[in-house]
Amino acid sequence: MPKVEIYTWRFCPFCIRAKQLLDRKGVAYEEYVIDGDEDARDAMVARGRDGRRSVPQVFIDDAHVGGCDDLYALERQGRLDALLAVAS
Repeated sequence: MPKVEIYTWRFCPFCIRAKQLLDRKGVAYEEYVIDGDEDARDAMVARGRDGRRSVPQVFIDDAHVGGCDDLYALERQGRLDALLAVAS
């Protein structure tokens, strides 16, 4: 099972939506709630690509997937299940 991590803010609607998709798929994930924590946000940015500071940011086995729209795009393309199944 891949390690899935998501950086969120508690009341962010995009974060809630991304977690709902992962929950519907039965994916266990580690959530980092970083509301107002600039050090945690800097750590998230350092892990990601393109210097994205927005939340959520999703990582699967340390590979940066992106935000909510990216996650749903992978789902629409039929690639999310494969990514979750193939990641080691």
